[in-house]
Amino acid sequence: MFVDSHCHIDFEDLAVQGEALFARMAAAQVTHATCIGVNLENAPRVLALAASRPNLFATVGVHPENTGGEEPDVARLVSLAQHPRVIAIGETGLDYYWHKDKPEWQRERFRVHIRAARQAGLPLVIHTRDASEDVVRILAEEGAEAVGGVMHCFTENLAVAEAAMALGFSISFSGIVTFRNAAQIKEVAASIPLERILIETDSPYLAPVPYRGKMNEPSYVPHVAAEVARLRGIPVEEVARATTENFFRLFSRAEA
Repeated sequence: MFVDSHCHIDFEDLAVQGEALFARMAAAQVTHATCIGVNLENAPRVLALAASRPNLFATVGVHPENTGGEEPDVARLVSLAQHPRVIAIGETGLDYYWHKDKPEWQRERFRVHIRAARQAGLPLVIHTRDASEDVVRILAEEGAEAVGGVMHCFTENLAVAEAAMALGFSISFSGIVTFRNAAQIKEVAASIPLERILIETDSPYLAPVPYRGKMNEPSYVPHVAAEVARLRGIPVEEVARATTENFFRLFSRAEA
């Protein structure tokens, strides 16, 4: 019924929970989840986890905050993307919050991921923080519209959402949309077409209300759907159905 489009269940605090984590997912009617790659060193772990269960998928990429590990190139990413459980390239993008000098290496790494996604024929998972103008510009310059993707954990305004959607990208909402002070994000969730919306946890981070401040997990993603439904004045079942259909349409390599 629900799909967690973006989580990090390979991280130790969640991985150690083993079958209990997946039992809670099932009880919450979370049928599928995507384990997101954030560096190349841990890619084998992410891929093995996705291969261990039929309802898990994976991505491969290097998060823009990661600076100390193996630097990706197009050939390496495309090679990793041949794994049958990989459904996207990322997460990638730009983060000027942690890298306030807006280093060129970050922008070049982003371009590498887009080129790899185009070569592999896979969509992109995009992270952006204090960098939306450059993210949209580089996506357009590199022809990312050819593969599309998702703006994950969306925290920008409606204009940025519309610019991303014009390039073929969907918008994914995390637990932040449930926070009382998230007026800008709530506006976007209420306004954009339902067929362009995904939901996620980004666990173990950003647990939704009523779990805010605690460790997040995929079984909490229905709370994100419930808030999107409340904002739009529609049943949560409609949000669950639409976001699940949107997920499998965008990530065409994923099998229900």
